[in-house]
Amino acid sequence: MQIIDSNPFIHPTAIVDKGAFIGNFTKIWHWTHVSCKAKIGTNCTLGQNVFIGNKVTIGNNVKVQNNVSIYDMVSIEDDVFCGPSVVFTNVYNPRSKINRKNEFKKTLIKNGASIGANATIICGNKIGSYAFIGAGAVVNKNVKPHALMVGVPAKQIGWISSYGERIELPLIGEGKWECKNTGEVYILEFDEIKLKT
Repeated sequence: MQIIDSNPFIHPTAIVDKGAFIGNFTKIWHWTHVSCKAKIGTNCTLGQNVFIGNKVTIGNNVKVQNNVSIYDMVSIEDDVFCGPSVVFTNVYNPRSKINRKNEFKKTLIKNGASIGANATIICGNKIGSYAFIGAGAVVNKNVKPHALMVGVPAKQIGWISSYGERIELPLIGEGKWECKNTGEVYILEFDEIKLKT
């Protein structure tokens, strides 16, 4: 195991394979397995019974709750929240008797996104920055930044701020909304939300 500082916490029941890269101040809790080629950033928390595959990259300040499986070809950027029992797939059409390891699809979770409990992220998709995936949703297509997604399959029902508040703007059109908590101003242009700079 490679550790960039002496400060990560690894529970005695956790299995961290030799070669895994664990960042400073990261906490790895009970019965979690981190595979040998995984890369995990600083100040992360991996809850109980989490699995991290070999070809997985996790950024800084990522919170992964209990019973989450993150399989090969998943990249998670900084400040992402994964709720309990979230599942990431890596094969679109699995069959037990057919080896499709050469068909793994890349999945990208952009910075600041939140994924609710029991959600499933189908491989090959990108979840945009600060998007919010509701509990139990099944994401089978790309998700826009700041999109609020719910249902099976997941559909966009609104927009959400980087603070986590509902943005009071329609899905399509023009408009402006200010977050009362941060003062950030969001601009809607047709079907995209942008943060005013």
